[in-house]
Amino acid sequence: MMPLSKKQKALIHVAKAKLGLGEDAYRSCLVQIAGVESSAELDRDGFDAIMGYFEYLGFRPVVPRGPTYGERPGFASPAQVLLIRDLWAEYTHGAAENALNTWLARCWKVASLRFLTKADAQKAITALKAMKARAA
Repeated sequence: MMPLSKKQKALIHVAKAKLGLGEDAYRSCLVQIAGVESSAELDRDGFDAIMGYFEYLGFRPVVPRGPTYGERPGFASPAQVLLIRDLWAEYTHGAAENALNTWLARCWKVASLRFLTKADAQKAITALKAMKARAA
């Protein structure tokens, strides 16, 4: 049994607060769903079960997406940056940003999304859509 990280424990308590669960309701969830009396006793399976239940109740954890770099003349727009990240995540099933940067360096000779021009961003989007379609 591997104990939860501090971030996982914090996420459980954020979800509890966002859902407006009282202490009694929260403890009841822990006992009924994971068979524990405290989040300190949770293992990975228990954490997944509790978070699944909290998501069923309406909790949506914020997913860090990385910086968009704002509007910069000549460079990829924030919408293009987010679309490239989303397409990359779908194509690679969640590979890390450094894998995306490696692909960008190989194909567009830039070290990061922040250096991608508007025209190259459109080409990257088209390429990722084609790669995703071929993989399907």
